Amino acid sequence: MNKNILIAEDSASIRKFINLALSMNKDYTVIQAVDGFEALEKMSMQNIDLLVTDLNMPNMDGLTLIKNVRKDKEFLELPIIILSSLAKDEYIEAGMASGANSYLVKPFNKKKLLYEISKYLD
Repeated sequence: MNKNILIAEDSASIRKFINLALSMNKDYTVIQAVDGFEALEKMSMQNIDLLVTDLNMPNMDGLTLIKNVRKDKEFLELPIIILSSLAKDEYIEAGMASGANSYLVKPFNKKKLLYEISKYLD
């Protein structure tokens, strides 16, 4: 069964890397958004099985995106993974407190990302 993974990331190169990493698994369909507003819009139009989000994005940051997602009872159980270059404990704690399930620090490797995703989708 195909799983839809939404990537909310303003960096085109990071989105491309994630898309390439996930395309190796034919069960994953990657949907891309450049910020939190676009991510919420795409979530309202299609079924999403997992959200991967950056924290620092223009227009709507990752923490605000996660808080908005968690307000919607339809997405209370949606797995959310944060990918961020912000490695200080305060950012990790804020990300997890906002409702994220995992927090990966950039730079990250493909193997770690795939492992984290598989914990929620396989």
